[in-house]
Amino acid sequence: MKHRKFLPLIILGGLIFIITGIYFLSGFTANGTLPKPNKRNSINTENLIRNDSCIHLLHNGDLVLRTGNDDISNVFRHLNAHNQTYSHAGIVMIEQGYPFVYHSIGGADNPNERLRRDSLPIFISPKHNLGWAIVRYNFDTVQLLALHRIVANFYIQKIKFDNDFDLNSNDKFYCSEFVYKSINKAVADTNYIPLSIHNGKRFVGVDNLFENKHVQTICELRYK
Repeated sequence: MKHRKFLPLIILGGLIFIITGIYFLSGFTANGTLPKPNKRNSINTENLIRNDSCIHLLHNGDLVLRTGNDDISNVFRHLNAHNQTYSHAGIVMIEQGYPFVYHSIGGADNPNERLRRDSLPIFISPKHNLGWAIVRYNFDTVQLLALHRIVANFYIQKIKFDNDFDLNSNDKFYCSEFVYKSINKAVADTNYIPLSIHNGKRFVGVDNLFENKHVQTICELRYK
């Protein structure tokens, strides 16, 4: 009889024990080990917060630079003569309040090799990049409008990637060449962005786009 008054407490304690056990075991895989964190969770939380802060700094006409985490990106980085941080670049256009990145890319990621227009999250995805940055040219209003018109026109023309890396041709562009020629045309100055020499040929490195007197760095971020 004495134990009956403790029966509700015994039952409650048993339920708590069972529920706690289920909750604890649910965090483990079938072999009894904790599941590995996904790639997003492996990114520093502070950097994710700062990532959002960088995005809010974007202006129309900004350049977005990124450091790809694949072998091809590593090759492109080492073509830079002065600064080998970044492997690719695109031009940001704010359209209907949303940032899109126009950029030229080839390879398996872009089989048709046409000029791309990607949303910013796709362009700077931590899945494929080690980091990214925003740089800004000192364009005036007229130059910005011209740049938007030029970039949009190249996109409509479906300009393809230049696998020959020939700066003298205008029917195809490699990544930094697209940015270089778009900006030079917008400011009406063919010498606005400096060039590098690679294997005896004039070449636009990604670093030429941000290592010059017309540019200021707005934000830089490393994912890991």
